[in-house]
Amino acid sequence: MPEVASDAPTSWDGTRLSVGFSRVLRAAGLKVPASATIRYAEALAIVGLDDADRVYWAGRATLVHRPEDFGVYDRAFASYWRHRHHDAIRIDGPQESITLLLDDDDTAGADEAGDSTEPGDVEAVRFSRVEILAEKDFGECTDDELAELTRMMTHLRFTTHRRESRRQIATKSTTDRHDLQRTVRLALRHHGEPIEWAYTRNAWRPRRLILVLDVSGSMESYARALLRFAHAAAVARNRVEVFTLGTRLTRVTRQLGTRDPDAAMRAVTPEVVDWSGGTRLGEVMRDFNDRWGIRGMARGSVVVVLSDGWDRGEAEVLGEQMARLRRVTHELIWVNPLKASPGYAPLAAGMAAALPHVDRFVAGNSYRSLEDLADILAGTA
Repeated sequence: MPEVASDAPTSWDGTRLSVGFSRVLRAAGLKVPASATIRYAEALAIVGLDDADRVYWAGRATLVHRPEDFGVYDRAFASYWRHRHHDAIRIDGPQESITLLLDDDDTAGADEAGDSTEPGDVEAVRFSRVEILAEKDFGECTDDELAELTRMMTHLRFTTHRRESRRQIATKSTTDRHDLQRTVRLALRHHGEPIEWAYTRNAWRPRRLILVLDVSGSMESYARALLRFAHAAAVARNRVEVFTLGTRLTRVTRQLGTRDPDAAMRAVTPEVVDWSGGTRLGEVMRDFNDRWGIRGMARGSVVVVLSDGWDRGEAEVLGEQMARLRRVTHELIWVNPLKASPGYAPLAAGMAAALPHVDRFVAGNSYRSLEDLADILAGTA
């Protein structure tokens, strides 16, 4: 592992060093966003420069995200840190001004107009507008911001839980089961001598994903963004079913089948007649269980209910139906945009009745929270 010179100073500017090292990594071909540079600067402020291992692993944890980049990182680390002596990293004279700038139209215009500051006097670390937008609550986004978030959702990675199927597939791995039937057939080629051994194992099959989205009036600020998320999942992987619920249950899987998100929304709109209406969660979930879920669709599936839990019906009915659904699913997830609110507690009667029967209770108020949900659906979180 590369080493940091033992005579490294104890007084240093972590931000300047992290920016310089990030530039070296970018020159070597790695993608290092400004947010990663900032995190590395914060890490260096904690671990210091005295311990080479800490400096090395702080960078590995914050600046590198793919195993195939580790070699490039090691070489860049050695080049930047190994021969960096006390005098080389001491900051003499006036301190450089480190400015955090947001990449938006205003700052771009200012750059084009020119600045009186001489080159080299100010070192700017730009923080992408996308980074801030990803954390913004859907209910606070403008139409243009929602459109940008929709484009970002097309890049979400949707993989899936898998389960073993009854179908067998041939393998060459000696750790799998012996396939006696194929072994005998192969032995016939050698006068009955079992020279070649055949092996087999169970094939894997993706689990079905079912998304049930609340489109009632209380979910109006979030429903459209969450429906875009459902569309991104439907076109990214197989075996996805999408339903909307309000005062009735509507299956919109076919309407979301097109890859054009705007065309998909136009196809869904006339089908969902209870958009921004009332909510009867218990009765609609009973309808889902009777018509679709218990009859086979939900068996062994991952079911995601996206709702704030407000219900005008009887909460006991919702609790009963969620218990029925939980008995046949592989995993039952409830996504509530209100969960991200400071001081939130599941006090709504419907939410309180459903919560004991769900495996995961997560937020769904922002793009970042939907990224986390995609990781959960992939079985990696």
